Formats: sequence, C-alpha cells, structure tokens
Amino acid sequence: MSLRFAAIADDVTGATDLCGALARAGLRPVQTIGPWPAELPQCDAVVVALKSRTAPVAAAVAESLRALAWLQELDAERIFFKYCSTFDSTPEGNIGPVADALLDALGEEFTVVCPAYPENGRTVYLGHLFVHGRLLSESSLAHHPLTPMTDADLVRVLGRQTQRPVTLVPHDVVARGAEAIAAQFAEGYAVVDAIDGADLIALGAACRELRLVTGAAGLGEAVASALGLPPRVLEQPAVEGPAAVIAGSCSQATMAQVERMASRHTAIRLEPRGADVGDEAVAALAAGPVLVYASAPPEEREAADAAAVEERLGAVARRLADAGARRIVVAGGETSAAVVQALGIRVLQVGAEIARGVPWMTTVDEPRLALALKSGNFGGPDFFLEAVA
Repeated sequence: MSLRFAAIADDVTGATDLCGALARAGLRPVQTIGPWPAELPQCDAVVVALKSRTAPVAAAVAESLRALAWLQELDAERIFFKYCSTFDSTPEGNIGPVADALLDALGEEFTVVCPAYPENGRTVYLGHLFVHGRLLSESSLAHHPLTPMTDADLVRVLGRQTQRPVTLVPHDVVARGAEAIAAQFAEGYAVVDAIDGADLIALGAACRELRLVTGAAGLGEAVASALGLPPRVLEQPAVEGPAAVIAGSCSQATMAQVERMASRHTAIRLEPRGADVGDEAVAALAAGPVLVYASAPPEEREAADAAAVEERLGAVARRLADAGARRIVVAGGETSAAVVQALGIRVLQVGAEIARGVPWMTTVDEPRLALALKSGNFGGPDFFLEAVA
C-alpha cells in the first residue's frame, strides 16, 4: 500500500474532522481505531484515531509511537500529528511530549505548530490563538473540565511542554508566501500565524519537505491540497434506519444542540449517578429519533464522574444499535471514543459533511452503521436536527 497522507489524531472526533478535510482535498481517507486491522479498504490516506488527548503523558507517547510504527509498516513517509484547533492540553502535555517523541522516532529536528482552522473560527495571530475573534483564554474553553485553556499564547504554552526551542513565524512573514515561511524553519518548533485559508495554503506548501507536520484539520487539508489532486464529490451514506443521538460534551455548542433536539424529539437525561436508561432509550426508538444525553454545564459535572458517564453512554449506544439504530450521532471526543469502542468499530470510511468538520462516517462491516462523530464545539444549534433528518 502506498499512502499519500498518514496521520495520528489524539482523539476520535479530531480524526473524523481530518478525514473530512482530506476528502475535500481529493484524497480517499479511512479512519482506523485500534487494534488496527490487517486489511484496509481501498484508500490513499489513513488517519489513526487515538484516545491520547487526556491520557497520562507516558501513555499518550507510547500509544502515538505504536501508531507511528504501524503507519511506517504501511510505507508512510510523512506523518501529520493532528490535535484540536483549540490546542486542548494540560500544562504538562500532551501535545509537546507526543510531538517530541514523534520527532525523535523520525530522526527529525524541526516541525511546525498551527492549530488554526479559520472556517471554524480558530485563528492564530502573533502566536495567540483566537476562537471566533476572542482570545482562547477568554472563550468557553477556559473552563473545559479536562483541559482548561487559560493561556492563549501558544509559544508560551508549548514552551512549558518541551525542552526544544519554540519560535514564532509572525503573520507579516506568512503573508509573503511559502518560501518566506520555509526560510524561518530552523530547529525545534515554529508556531505559525494563520488568519485565513490563504495563510494555511501557503503554510501547507512550505511544509512539503517536512517529515512531520503538526496542526488541526485546517492545516491537514492545506498539506493535502499541496498534492494537487482533483476535488472529490462526497455522497450521503447509503445507510437507512432509525436515528439516535448520544451527547456527552459539556460545550456551549452541544448544550444548545441538546436543547433544540429535546424540543422536537424524545430526550432522555443520563444522570452521572442515576439509573440505567438503556431500556427507556430502546423503547423510545420505536417512535422516532431519540436523544440520550449527559451534557451539562461544566460546573455541574465532576471530573471523577467523567469516565463512568462515557462508559455508560457507550453501553446505551450499543443497546440502541442492537435494537436497530443505524444512524448514530455522537457529541464529544471522549463520548465518541466510548461509543466506537462499545460498538467494536475498527475502520470507518468518509462521506458527505453535515457541517464543517463533521462528515458522515460509515462502517465497513455488517450491519452497516452511519456515524457522525462531532467535536463538542462544532455545528450550529440545529445540528442534531439536521443530522437525524
């Protein structure tokens, strides 16, 4: 197998987001969830979905290196390390330690860092990350229950996570194009400004010779676009059947989506320490789309409950699939990981997007399932309604 693009994503929804971006750039990506399969469907790009964003540093590094070794067995020469466009991490990592380990394993000394995703409102200027025009540290991400982002200065944030030098390629350099950007590449890491799509395209071209590139899906698409492939038209998945929504994210976007969905369809709240809701969800599925949610404002969710809640949501998804649900929408990276694990999914193919960054993904095994694995912050208020429609 000859891969045009290979990536390691630090969570499941991020991998899905990147698959959609690569498909827009003309590639035929598949998403894999370990343990990795011996055979893959026809593809020219592979995105490995890990659950390493909030794992202990040592575990995140070890899992990322195992993914790298597998991709190298598939003859992947260049690797893209995909993390969230809000640079979700703790002061200790995991972005810096994983990137360090990948550089070491590849025998490289330098790579770029750019979480910009202008189409989803994420921009980097003077090394600071903005979310819809507000500093990251002033956005709702400052109160994330697992990875509160209270510092918008990416040079400073990454500098706490690595011993390698961290420099900045400012926007006045980026505006001069790919050659000017590449001329700034030296040693360690370069945080690169990007405020629009043209900036990312220039950066993608500048990264042609790098064996490791790190960033969000926006930069992944730009790197893939530099391959010059013709665009692809993606189709809706040919999967029919009852629809269910599983929501675990506590983001403001998901909370609004839960409220809209609950106004139109059956909605069942899973209380962190409450009773099982599987039977109730299965019974409701016969009457139409059903929403099962544990989403709540961050101050109402205890970190100690998070893992148990995700496991229970995964079990509900399994019950619903066994009862005939064939279209399953999931909100939240941790929740998506729990659901695909509960469903035993190992390979997904990409289809048409519901919203930017959220394509339909279909399983290759029977029974065929169509899944929308959504980062908590993605999509408008009617996203769930649009998906189940």
